[in-house]
Amino acid sequence: MKKVRITVIRKACYTDLMEKYENPIEHACDLHEGDVFIADGWERPEGFCQSAWDTLSPFVLALATGGSNFYDGWMKNPKSAMLSCNDGFRPVSFLIETIEE
Repeated sequence: MKKVRITVIRKACYTDLMEKYENPIEHACDLHEGDVFIADGWERPEGFCQSAWDTLSPFVLALATGGSNFYDGWMKNPKSAMLSCNDGFRPVSFLIETIEE
């Protein structure tokens, strides 16, 4: 099984939506742009957000087992994907890519 690099590319914050719809949360996300995690197959990397992992893990598993070319050529690198967590208030965008050893 191949390892997969998960890189935090962008972190957005929609304060207008938070003010209108969200109950106040003191601590929502520990990830920062530039953070890198290595997934070893299906295992969630230590310190990686569980909610984000729930979104990314099917794609990580596909890459780890040799999958590629998601959605018919969507990515320039077929052994990668650009995905976001499902937090509508502060979405985080991740680049996941197979590590060739």
